[in-house]
Amino acid sequence: MNEKLSTSSMSPVRPQHISEEEWRLRVDLAACYRLVALFGWDDLIFTHISARLPGPNHHFLINPYGWGFDEITASSLVKVDLLGQKLDDSPHDINPAGFTIHSAIHAAREDAQCVLHVHSVNGVAVSAQEHGILPLSQHSIFVLASLAYHDYEGVALVEDEKPRLVKDLGDKRFLMLRNHGLLTVGRSVPEAFVAMYFMETTCMIQVRATAGGGATRQIGQSIIDGAQAQWEQVTRGAGGGLAWPALLRRLDRRNPGYAS
Repeated sequence: MNEKLSTSSMSPVRPQHISEEEWRLRVDLAACYRLVALFGWDDLIFTHISARLPGPNHHFLINPYGWGFDEITASSLVKVDLLGQKLDDSPHDINPAGFTIHSAIHAAREDAQCVLHVHSVNGVAVSAQEHGILPLSQHSIFVLASLAYHDYEGVALVEDEKPRLVKDLGDKRFLMLRNHGLLTVGRSVPEAFVAMYFMETTCMIQVRATAGGGATRQIGQSIIDGAQAQWEQVTRGAGGGLAWPALLRRLDRRNPGYAS
């Protein structure tokens, strides 16, 4: 399946030293940060989203540490390599925990164009439940069809956690970080964002469905097994790209300025 190209609006002030392809990626990533804030998944300044740049070197873009997600712009994003060294003249630092998680996944997964990590309240709540995500909703079947778990090891600052994180993730699209939060991997920024929408919504529904303490009806494994094929059908093979233009129009109405 090929992800359709994003239809992000391009800024008229694209710096001459940045290619159009990189600028388009910067615009989409900045929009993603602002959408995460708009949907209420941000945790002040303490989570992160990264996007890998084209080419063999696994360079990627990540947020300037200390900026609110609703402030991020295409030009403020920081370009780094897999060692955490800045590759541009940005005056901003990056979140060291963000670098540890994101560099590990970008290095290990060729399909990891975008890695999105949040500490949403519903996501952390379910990550603290022993059974993790349950098959309680239509949203959940798409998550359960490609879900992995990683046990909590403290704030992600230690280099030797990387191989365990990568091993636990494997080839999955969704990762629940136990007692910590949620992570999605996408072949594009739109795909990672829409995946996170489904994962966070799954957790919100589960928190509400189990809050009353009554019995819940669970969806059978045979339906979960067919969820990926159904996803391809309902998105017309476009993955997150089908919803992305509408999300950008919503963002343009609520919080424009990301493409600068």
